[in-house]
Amino acid sequence: MLNQILKTIILASIVIAGIVLLFSFQNEKKEYYQKSNFILSAAEEFNAEVEELQKIAKGFQLGQVEVNRLRSAVLRSRLAYKKIEFYLDFEFHEYVNSHINGAPLLHIERTGTLPDILPPEGLQVLDELVFAENPEEEKTQIASVATKLRNSYGLLVESLPQKEIKPKQLIPALRLQLVRIFSLGVTGFDTPGSLNALPEAEVSLKSMLQFIQENKRLFQKKESIFLQQKLAEAAEYINANQDFNSFDRLAFFRNYIDPLYKKLGGVKSEIPEFLAYNSSWDPASESIFSEDFLNPYFFTELTNEEDSEALKELGKSLFYDPVLSNNEKMSCASCHQPELAFTDGKIKSMSNLQGKTVLRNSPTLLNAVYADRYFYDLRAYTLEQQAEHVIFNQEEFNTAYHSILAKLNANEDYANRFKKVFGKSSITRENFTKAMVAYVLSLTSFNSEFDQYIRNESNTLSDEAKQGFNLFMGKAACATCHFAPTFSGLVPPYYSDSESEILGVLTQPDQLKLDEDPGRLANQIENEEAWIYEKSFKTTTVRNVAFTAPYFHNGAYESLEEVLDFYNEGGGAGKGLDVVNQTLGEDPLELTDAEIKAIITFLKSLSDAEVE
Repeated sequence: MLNQILKTIILASIVIAGIVLLFSFQNEKKEYYQKSNFILSAAEEFNAEVEELQKIAKGFQLGQVEVNRLRSAVLRSRLAYKKIEFYLDFEFHEYVNSHINGAPLLHIERTGTLPDILPPEGLQVLDELVFAENPEEEKTQIASVATKLRNSYGLLVESLPQKEIKPKQLIPALRLQLVRIFSLGVTGFDTPGSLNALPEAEVSLKSMLQFIQENKRLFQKKESIFLQQKLAEAAEYINANQDFNSFDRLAFFRNYIDPLYKKLGGVKSEIPEFLAYNSSWDPASESIFSEDFLNPYFFTELTNEEDSEALKELGKSLFYDPVLSNNEKMSCASCHQPELAFTDGKIKSMSNLQGKTVLRNSPTLLNAVYADRYFYDLRAYTLEQQAEHVIFNQEEFNTAYHSILAKLNANEDYANRFKKVFGKSSITRENFTKAMVAYVLSLTSFNSEFDQYIRNESNTLSDEAKQGFNLFMGKAACATCHFAPTFSGLVPPYYSDSESEILGVLTQPDQLKLDEDPGRLANQIENEEAWIYEKSFKTTTVRNVAFTAPYFHNGAYESLEEVLDFYNEGGGAGKGLDVVNQTLGEDPLELTDAEIKAIITFLKSLSDAEVE
C-alpha cells in the first residue's frame, strides 16, 4: 500500500513537473517570437522602402519622376536600413557589404590568377549618384543599382523568418553598431552624397533603444534603465544638433557612445564563434579607444599563448642588431628609429648601397601590427611576410634565413636565449620570426593626450585640438579614410581589412606633376594587377604623425601644412591633373587657415607620451 502511494506521488510529481516545463517552454517560445518581432518588422519595412525605391528609380530613368522624389526615396530607404543595420550587418556582413551598403568603389573579384573588376552596389552608391550635381546623367545606372538592391535584399529578407534569432547573441551586435555609428556614421563615410549622417545615426540609436525595450529579459534592471536613458539622450542630442559641420563628435563620444559601449560590455551575452575568426575586435574591451579594443594576435601567426616578455626582449635585441644583414651594417632600426616614432626622417630610406635609396619612405612601426596587409603597396599579407621582404631584398638586408640562422646559432648569447624561450638547442626560422614579430607587435600607441581625454581619464585637451578632432571627423572628411580609433585604413567595425587609396600625390608639393610610382598595381600579386590599383597606396596611421615627417610614400611633403593643403585642394585631380580612378574626393574642402591649424593641433595630440 505504501509503495502504491509513493508511486502515485512520484507519478503526480512527474506530471506536474512536465506541465510546468511545458508551460515555461510555451511562455519562453512565445516571448522569443514576440521579441523577434522588432527585427522582422524592421526588415519588412526596409523591404517595402527598397521596392518603392526601385519603382521610383525606374520612373526617374523614364523621365516620369522628379529628382527630389528620387532623393527622398533614397533617404527613406537608408533610414529604414539603419533601423535594422545592427542585425543585418552582424549576421550577414559579407553579403551586406557586397550588395546592400558597401563603399561606392570599384573592386576586384579574384578568378583564378586574374582579377575581375566589379562595380559597387547598394545604398552608398545610390546616395552618391542621386545626390550628385547632375544625377540625370547617371539615370540608367541609378535604375540598375536600385534594381540590384531590390533583388539582393529580396533574397535576404525571404530567409529571415526561417532564421533563428538569438537576442542574447545580439548584445555584441549592439556594441559594434556603436562603433559603426561613430566611425562610419557621423563621419559621413556612409552618406557620401547626401551627408544625411546625423538623422541616420539618430534612427540607429532609436532602433537599438527599441530592441532593448522589447528584450528587457536580457538585462538586469539597472542595466536596462541606464541603457534606455543613455540611448534616448544620445538620440535627443543628435536631434538638437543637426548641422553636420558643427556637430560635436568628441562630446557625443565621451558622453554617449563610449559609456553605452562600456555598459553593454558588462551585459551577459553569447559571443558568436564567427567573431573569433572574422574580426580583430575584442569583445572584452571596455572602450573603443582602449589599447585592448583590438586583438593584435588576429593579424599574426604568433599566438597569445606563445608570446612572452622574454620573447619580446629577444625580438628587440634582434631588431637592433646589424648582424642580421649581409654586410652586418644595417639593422631594422636603421630605418625605424624609436625617437622618430620608428621612422627615419628621410625622404626615402637608405639602401645598403652607398648613395642609393630604397623605393619609398619609411612608415612608422607603431601600431603597424593592426593591418591585414603590409608595405605601401600591400604586397605582404602578414608581419612574417613583411620581414621576409626586407631580408631577401637586395637593397636592404640582402641575405637569406640560412645565413641569419648560422650567425645566430654561432652566437652563444643568442643560442642560450632562444633555448630558454623555446626549449630547443638550435635556432629555427620559425622561432626567429616569432621573436621579431613579438617585438613589433609590442610597439603600440594608444595612450596619447587625446586618448586619455576621449576615454574620460583626463580633462586636459586644448580647445583647438578639440576643434581639430571634430573637423577631422566631419567637415575635413579625414576619418572617412583614417578610421577611428587606429586612424588608419583598417576598416570598422570588424577591423579585418586594410584599404588603399588613390590620392594623386605629386612629385613635389609645388610641382604640378604626378608621382610616377605605380603603387599597388605593381605589387607583383598577379590577381591584383588591375588598373583600379594604379597609384593606389595603403592608408597608414596618423598617430604620432608629428614625428614621422616627411610624408606620403614618396616623402615629398615636408610638413603637415603641405599635406593638409594637398587634401584641402582635392588631391591631384582637384589640382586639375588626370588621375585615374582617384578615390579621394576632388572637390575642395574649403578649410580655412585656422581650421587647418586646428587639425594639425589635433594630430599632434595623438603623439604617445612614451614615444616622446
